[in-house]
Amino acid sequence: MCGFTGFLAAAPLPATDQVGWLRRMTDAIYRRGPDDAGYWSDGEHGIALGHRRLAIIDLSPAGQQPMRSCSNRFVLVFNGEIYNHLAMRNELEASAGVCGWRGRSDTETLLAGFDAWGIAATVERAIGMFAFAVWDRQTGVLTLGRDRVGEKPLYYGWQGRGDDAVFLFGSELKALRAHPACAADIDRAALCLQLRHSYVPAPHSIYRGIAKLPPGCLLTVSAGRPEPVLHTYWSAAQQCTAGAATPFAGTPAQAVEALDTLLRAAVGAQMMADVPLGAFLSGGVDSSTIVALMQACSTRPVQTFSIGFHEQGFDEAPHAKAVARHLGTDHTELYVTAAQAQSVIPRLPSMYDEPFSDSSQIPTFLVSQLARRHVTVSLSGDAGDELFCGYTRYGFAAHLWKSISAAPLPVRRLAARGITRMPVASWNRLARTLRPCLPRAMRFANTGDKLHKGAHIMASASLDAVYLGLVSHWDDPAALVIGGHEPPTLLRGAAPVLAGLGGVERMMALDTLTYLPDDILVKVDRAAMSVSLETRVPFLDHRVIEFAARLPLALKLRDGVGKWALRQVLYRYVPQALIERPKMGFGVPIGDWLRGPLRDWAETLLAESRLRSEGFFEPALLRTRWREHLDGRRNWQYHLWDVLMFQSWLEQQAGPHREADDAALHCPAPPAVAAPCPLAT
Repeated sequence: MCGFTGFLAAAPLPATDQVGWLRRMTDAIYRRGPDDAGYWSDGEHGIALGHRRLAIIDLSPAGQQPMRSCSNRFVLVFNGEIYNHLAMRNELEASAGVCGWRGRSDTETLLAGFDAWGIAATVERAIGMFAFAVWDRQTGVLTLGRDRVGEKPLYYGWQGRGDDAVFLFGSELKALRAHPACAADIDRAALCLQLRHSYVPAPHSIYRGIAKLPPGCLLTVSAGRPEPVLHTYWSAAQQCTAGAATPFAGTPAQAVEALDTLLRAAVGAQMMADVPLGAFLSGGVDSSTIVALMQACSTRPVQTFSIGFHEQGFDEAPHAKAVARHLGTDHTELYVTAAQAQSVIPRLPSMYDEPFSDSSQIPTFLVSQLARRHVTVSLSGDAGDELFCGYTRYGFAAHLWKSISAAPLPVRRLAARGITRMPVASWNRLARTLRPCLPRAMRFANTGDKLHKGAHIMASASLDAVYLGLVSHWDDPAALVIGGHEPPTLLRGAAPVLAGLGGVERMMALDTLTYLPDDILVKVDRAAMSVSLETRVPFLDHRVIEFAARLPLALKLRDGVGKWALRQVLYRYVPQALIERPKMGFGVPIGDWLRGPLRDWAETLLAESRLRSEGFFEPALLRTRWREHLDGRRNWQYHLWDVLMFQSWLEQQAGPHREADDAALHCPAPPAVAAPCPLAT
């Protein structure tokens, strides 16, 4: 796991300019790779590549980057891991006569593949997580590439005009900002998207003219052909439709056996490292499955990590501890106070580098920080929900749509208007009066708030619209953002064709295309990289994804409970009684904090004079929501957190860009070699 950056100028540049700018850009992403730095440039062609290294495999200088191919044709900077690179080496030796390897790094394997097979053919063979930039010295073409699902980030874009134009690229926006050509103009359309989703979805970024390379894509650009050309080499959407067209035809028992075998292979491959390795463990289905398979692959106790909270309803640590005890892992847990969690908030703008407001970013950072004190690599159970139908919202949305679609749309819209015309406070008073007469299941806290939010969904014209309502924060962000508009996305206005998928399967596919890469994987990557920890996600082995797409819904969702097949794999290793409990999530009580210890901080960022001066938000609308939240009339915690994360990020952009230098984050245990899993072969 590393970080890289660089630029391609429209005209030749003096060597002094290239070196100075490149060093500043590379230094900005120091935490992605504190072990080493490398630079390469060619002033005549205006190309410069910089790299920060977090040494994981082949810790010797033979793994340093930028790295040239043996032919000297290609120069590569690379971030990630290629888990099958040894098999690729065997193929290169057998079919292309490659020999005389300089070291054991997967970077060298990729370069040999580029020489022998070409870039696209090499990437199609690779199994792993990655982003890279490779310069072809023969053709003068720069190629950017990103892994199939988007585990590793990559930003790019032209900045400047004419001979001063520069094509910037890098693992994080802060690297691009360090170049003098980067205008860093805030895109109000992207801000609207962040307010709706809590993240800025690809291909957008918070800056105009800077984009995210979509997952599964290669991009080529050159000074002679400045318009970037994208090529998709793997598509999650196509895999979802292909899976529906050719579903798994075996018995449920055969499906479970096949899934177990695939996951064992994926976990075993991802346990290869020349540094200490462990895993996050929440005690839920996904992380417990990964840890159980790791322990089955290991001859010694796997190191596992979890954090706990003292607040009731947010603490999963006891469940994780019970699973760890059963599996015999070397378990470390840390209970975190509210004050400790809140102390993370000032670091979030620098950590996430563009506005990002999934509040589980806080515990994700804390567990990453805990793990980094002991290991350099940690496996996680992310993506199990998207692939195996784990989110309760899937079944809820389908049931809700079935119920409301029985009524004509005009009738539903009329009813929704009637509900919202009655103020929340009036609904709450009525609910308190009727409370003794209502069934226990309908005795909600803040009934009016829930009715108003439900009314928006009631007026939906399709299941896609219902789902968009469930996963949206601000329903009309353009009404809040001055001069803003909401561009089309895969969830709104530009939905992909997902032929053959039912309603629940379609929601899972949309999450795999959007929420997974742009929220979940961003959250984990930035939190872990801020403490120089590599994370790996075995569920995102593309062979697992393709198999999951072929599993019929009945093998994922049974009797209202998701992840059926995955649970059956887990129950081979962990007793069902340790796992079966309501899904808790990985959050923090943001709503209560905003009314309590974070109130002054939030009030400063939401001050009316400040809002008017900055000119991004309509002060009246925002201040109304803030007062309603403080008074307890409405629960606007997610809406407010979206705005506060932008405001905090904006404040940091106005001042000097610094990251806290916490030496404790770089105190790993002594290196040890983790053996490959014998069950994976």
